[in-house]
Amino acid sequence: MTHIRSSSRVTTANARRLALGLVLVAGAAALAGCNTTDTVATPNVTNAPAIGFANIAPGSEEAFMLNVGRRTYFKPGSAEIDETARMTLDKQADWLNRNTGWYAKIQGFADDPGTEAQNTSLSTKRANAAMAYLVSKGVAPGRLWAKGYGTERKVRDCPEEECKAQNRRVVTNLREEKER
Repeated sequence: MTHIRSSSRVTTANARRLALGLVLVAGAAALAGCNTTDTVATPNVTNAPAIGFANIAPGSEEAFMLNVGRRTYFKPGSAEIDETARMTLDKQADWLNRNTGWYAKIQGFADDPGTEAQNTSLSTKRANAAMAYLVSKGVAPGRLWAKGYGTERKVRDCPEEECKAQNRRVVTNLREEKER
């Protein structure tokens, strides 16, 4: 005869196993009661574009702004194209190379440290750097032109660094013809 030794002590691991087993058995029992022959209505599903986006034509200015992005940002006092800026400019170059009917005005901006002459110079360097990068990616130079605006046309006028960062930018604006 075999004797089974019982213990009144239940370990935490055994309690977890027991609880998991009970949950699984209860779940299986609940699902077994779900056998039905009733027809379930299929919800109306659509692949239509979201409201407001249905009329955005590929190759349009709206498509450029929505899918590519117009803005490239810079560190304080710098006109260097960093990795994040390269990603945006790569997308811009790809789009411009596929949509050759567009011209692009590259506008540079600066935040407010320094003199107006220094800020205008820096913003022009930023615009020229972005334009040179686009040309290096195959965009025809005759389709691009650059202009620096210094601290004109600020996105925000504020003292906080995070806020000022919005003004250290280049904006690529599409045009149907080159400005004279």
